[in-house]
Amino acid sequence: IAAGALAMVAWPAPTVVLSTQVFVGAAGAVFGPALAAMSLGLVGREGLARRMGRNHALDHAGNVMSAALAAVIGDAFGFEGIFELTAGMCVIGAAAVLLIRARDVDYTRARGGDLDPAFDSAETPAAPRVASLRELASDHRILIFAGCVVLFHFANAAMLPLVGQKLTQGADRPTASLMSACIIAAQLVMIPTAIVSSRLAESVGRKPTLLIAFAVLPIRGLLYTLSDQPAYLVAVQLLDGLGAGVINVVGVLAIADLTRGTGRFNLMQGALATATGIGAAMSNLATGMAVRLAGYNAGFLMLASIAACAFAFLLLMMPETRIDPNASPATDEPVYLSQTLSQQEASAT
Repeated sequence: IAAGALAMVAWPAPTVVLSTQVFVGAAGAVFGPALAAMSLGLVGREGLARRMGRNHALDHAGNVMSAALAAVIGDAFGFEGIFELTAGMCVIGAAAVLLIRARDVDYTRARGGDLDPAFDSAETPAAPRVASLRELASDHRILIFAGCVVLFHFANAAMLPLVGQKLTQGADRPTASLMSACIIAAQLVMIPTAIVSSRLAESVGRKPTLLIAFAVLPIRGLLYTLSDQPAYLVAVQLLDGLGAGVINVVGVLAIADLTRGTGRFNLMQGALATATGIGAAMSNLATGMAVRLAGYNAGFLMLASIAACAFAFLLLMMPETRIDPNASPATDEPVYLSQTLSQQEASAT
């Protein structure tokens, strides 16, 4: 990312900018799964919820600080200074990563290969295993959760760009300050939301906490249709901080639950990130067509309708994923993939 930022300053030709953006985008996709895996390997499942809450709170705080610094440096030194700031931050970040000791990371746990003490018996072989893709696909909860995530991002991805277009409608030049206000306002809301949602996910469960984020999204889409005032639109954008702040944290926890004992935590993160990207791309394409045919309100109403469907799908189809450590196979708790695989191995033995 640092090399890409500096390359765009040194050679600002369109071909260079586009090609570096491809590599920067690919590199950026590494951070989310890598940080989640490192967190799981460092603190274990017992500390993952709070660690992810802190990670994302610090992430959003960093976004606010970098946006403020970019504004100051951009005014003082021009756009080139912003790219140089990005490169400098990358160097500092790389130095911080080098301070993490490899021996402190449990790599079996970091990929979800650790056994589930609530269900795995003493006869289960201690060696970690890796579930096949067929075994993952047989777990209907994974497919349902993937559908929920795709629907959420289908409804969410186009909202902020659409707000930006609505803000600049009829203006002589793009209102960059208002767009910055939308982004910073949402990031500020995400800081406490990340902390609170991580604790709610542990106390009341993953599904009820996710339902909060899914419920906020259709409300946000409807509110955008009620006024064109810039201050109102920025205020409604605060709800984005609530929705995205929850799903960024609790989504990772749900994936960790669903892939426990399979060794496929990181694969599932990548697969859902890919599905999210597809949903986001479809969102912008479909919304652009709706706005062109029927106007901005039609676009917002379409996104709100999809968000309502996502909420209903999560509510009716998705089971709770958090494993109660006091549960046992004899109870009415749902059967987890790790339990099924362990029983199969024990039977084979």
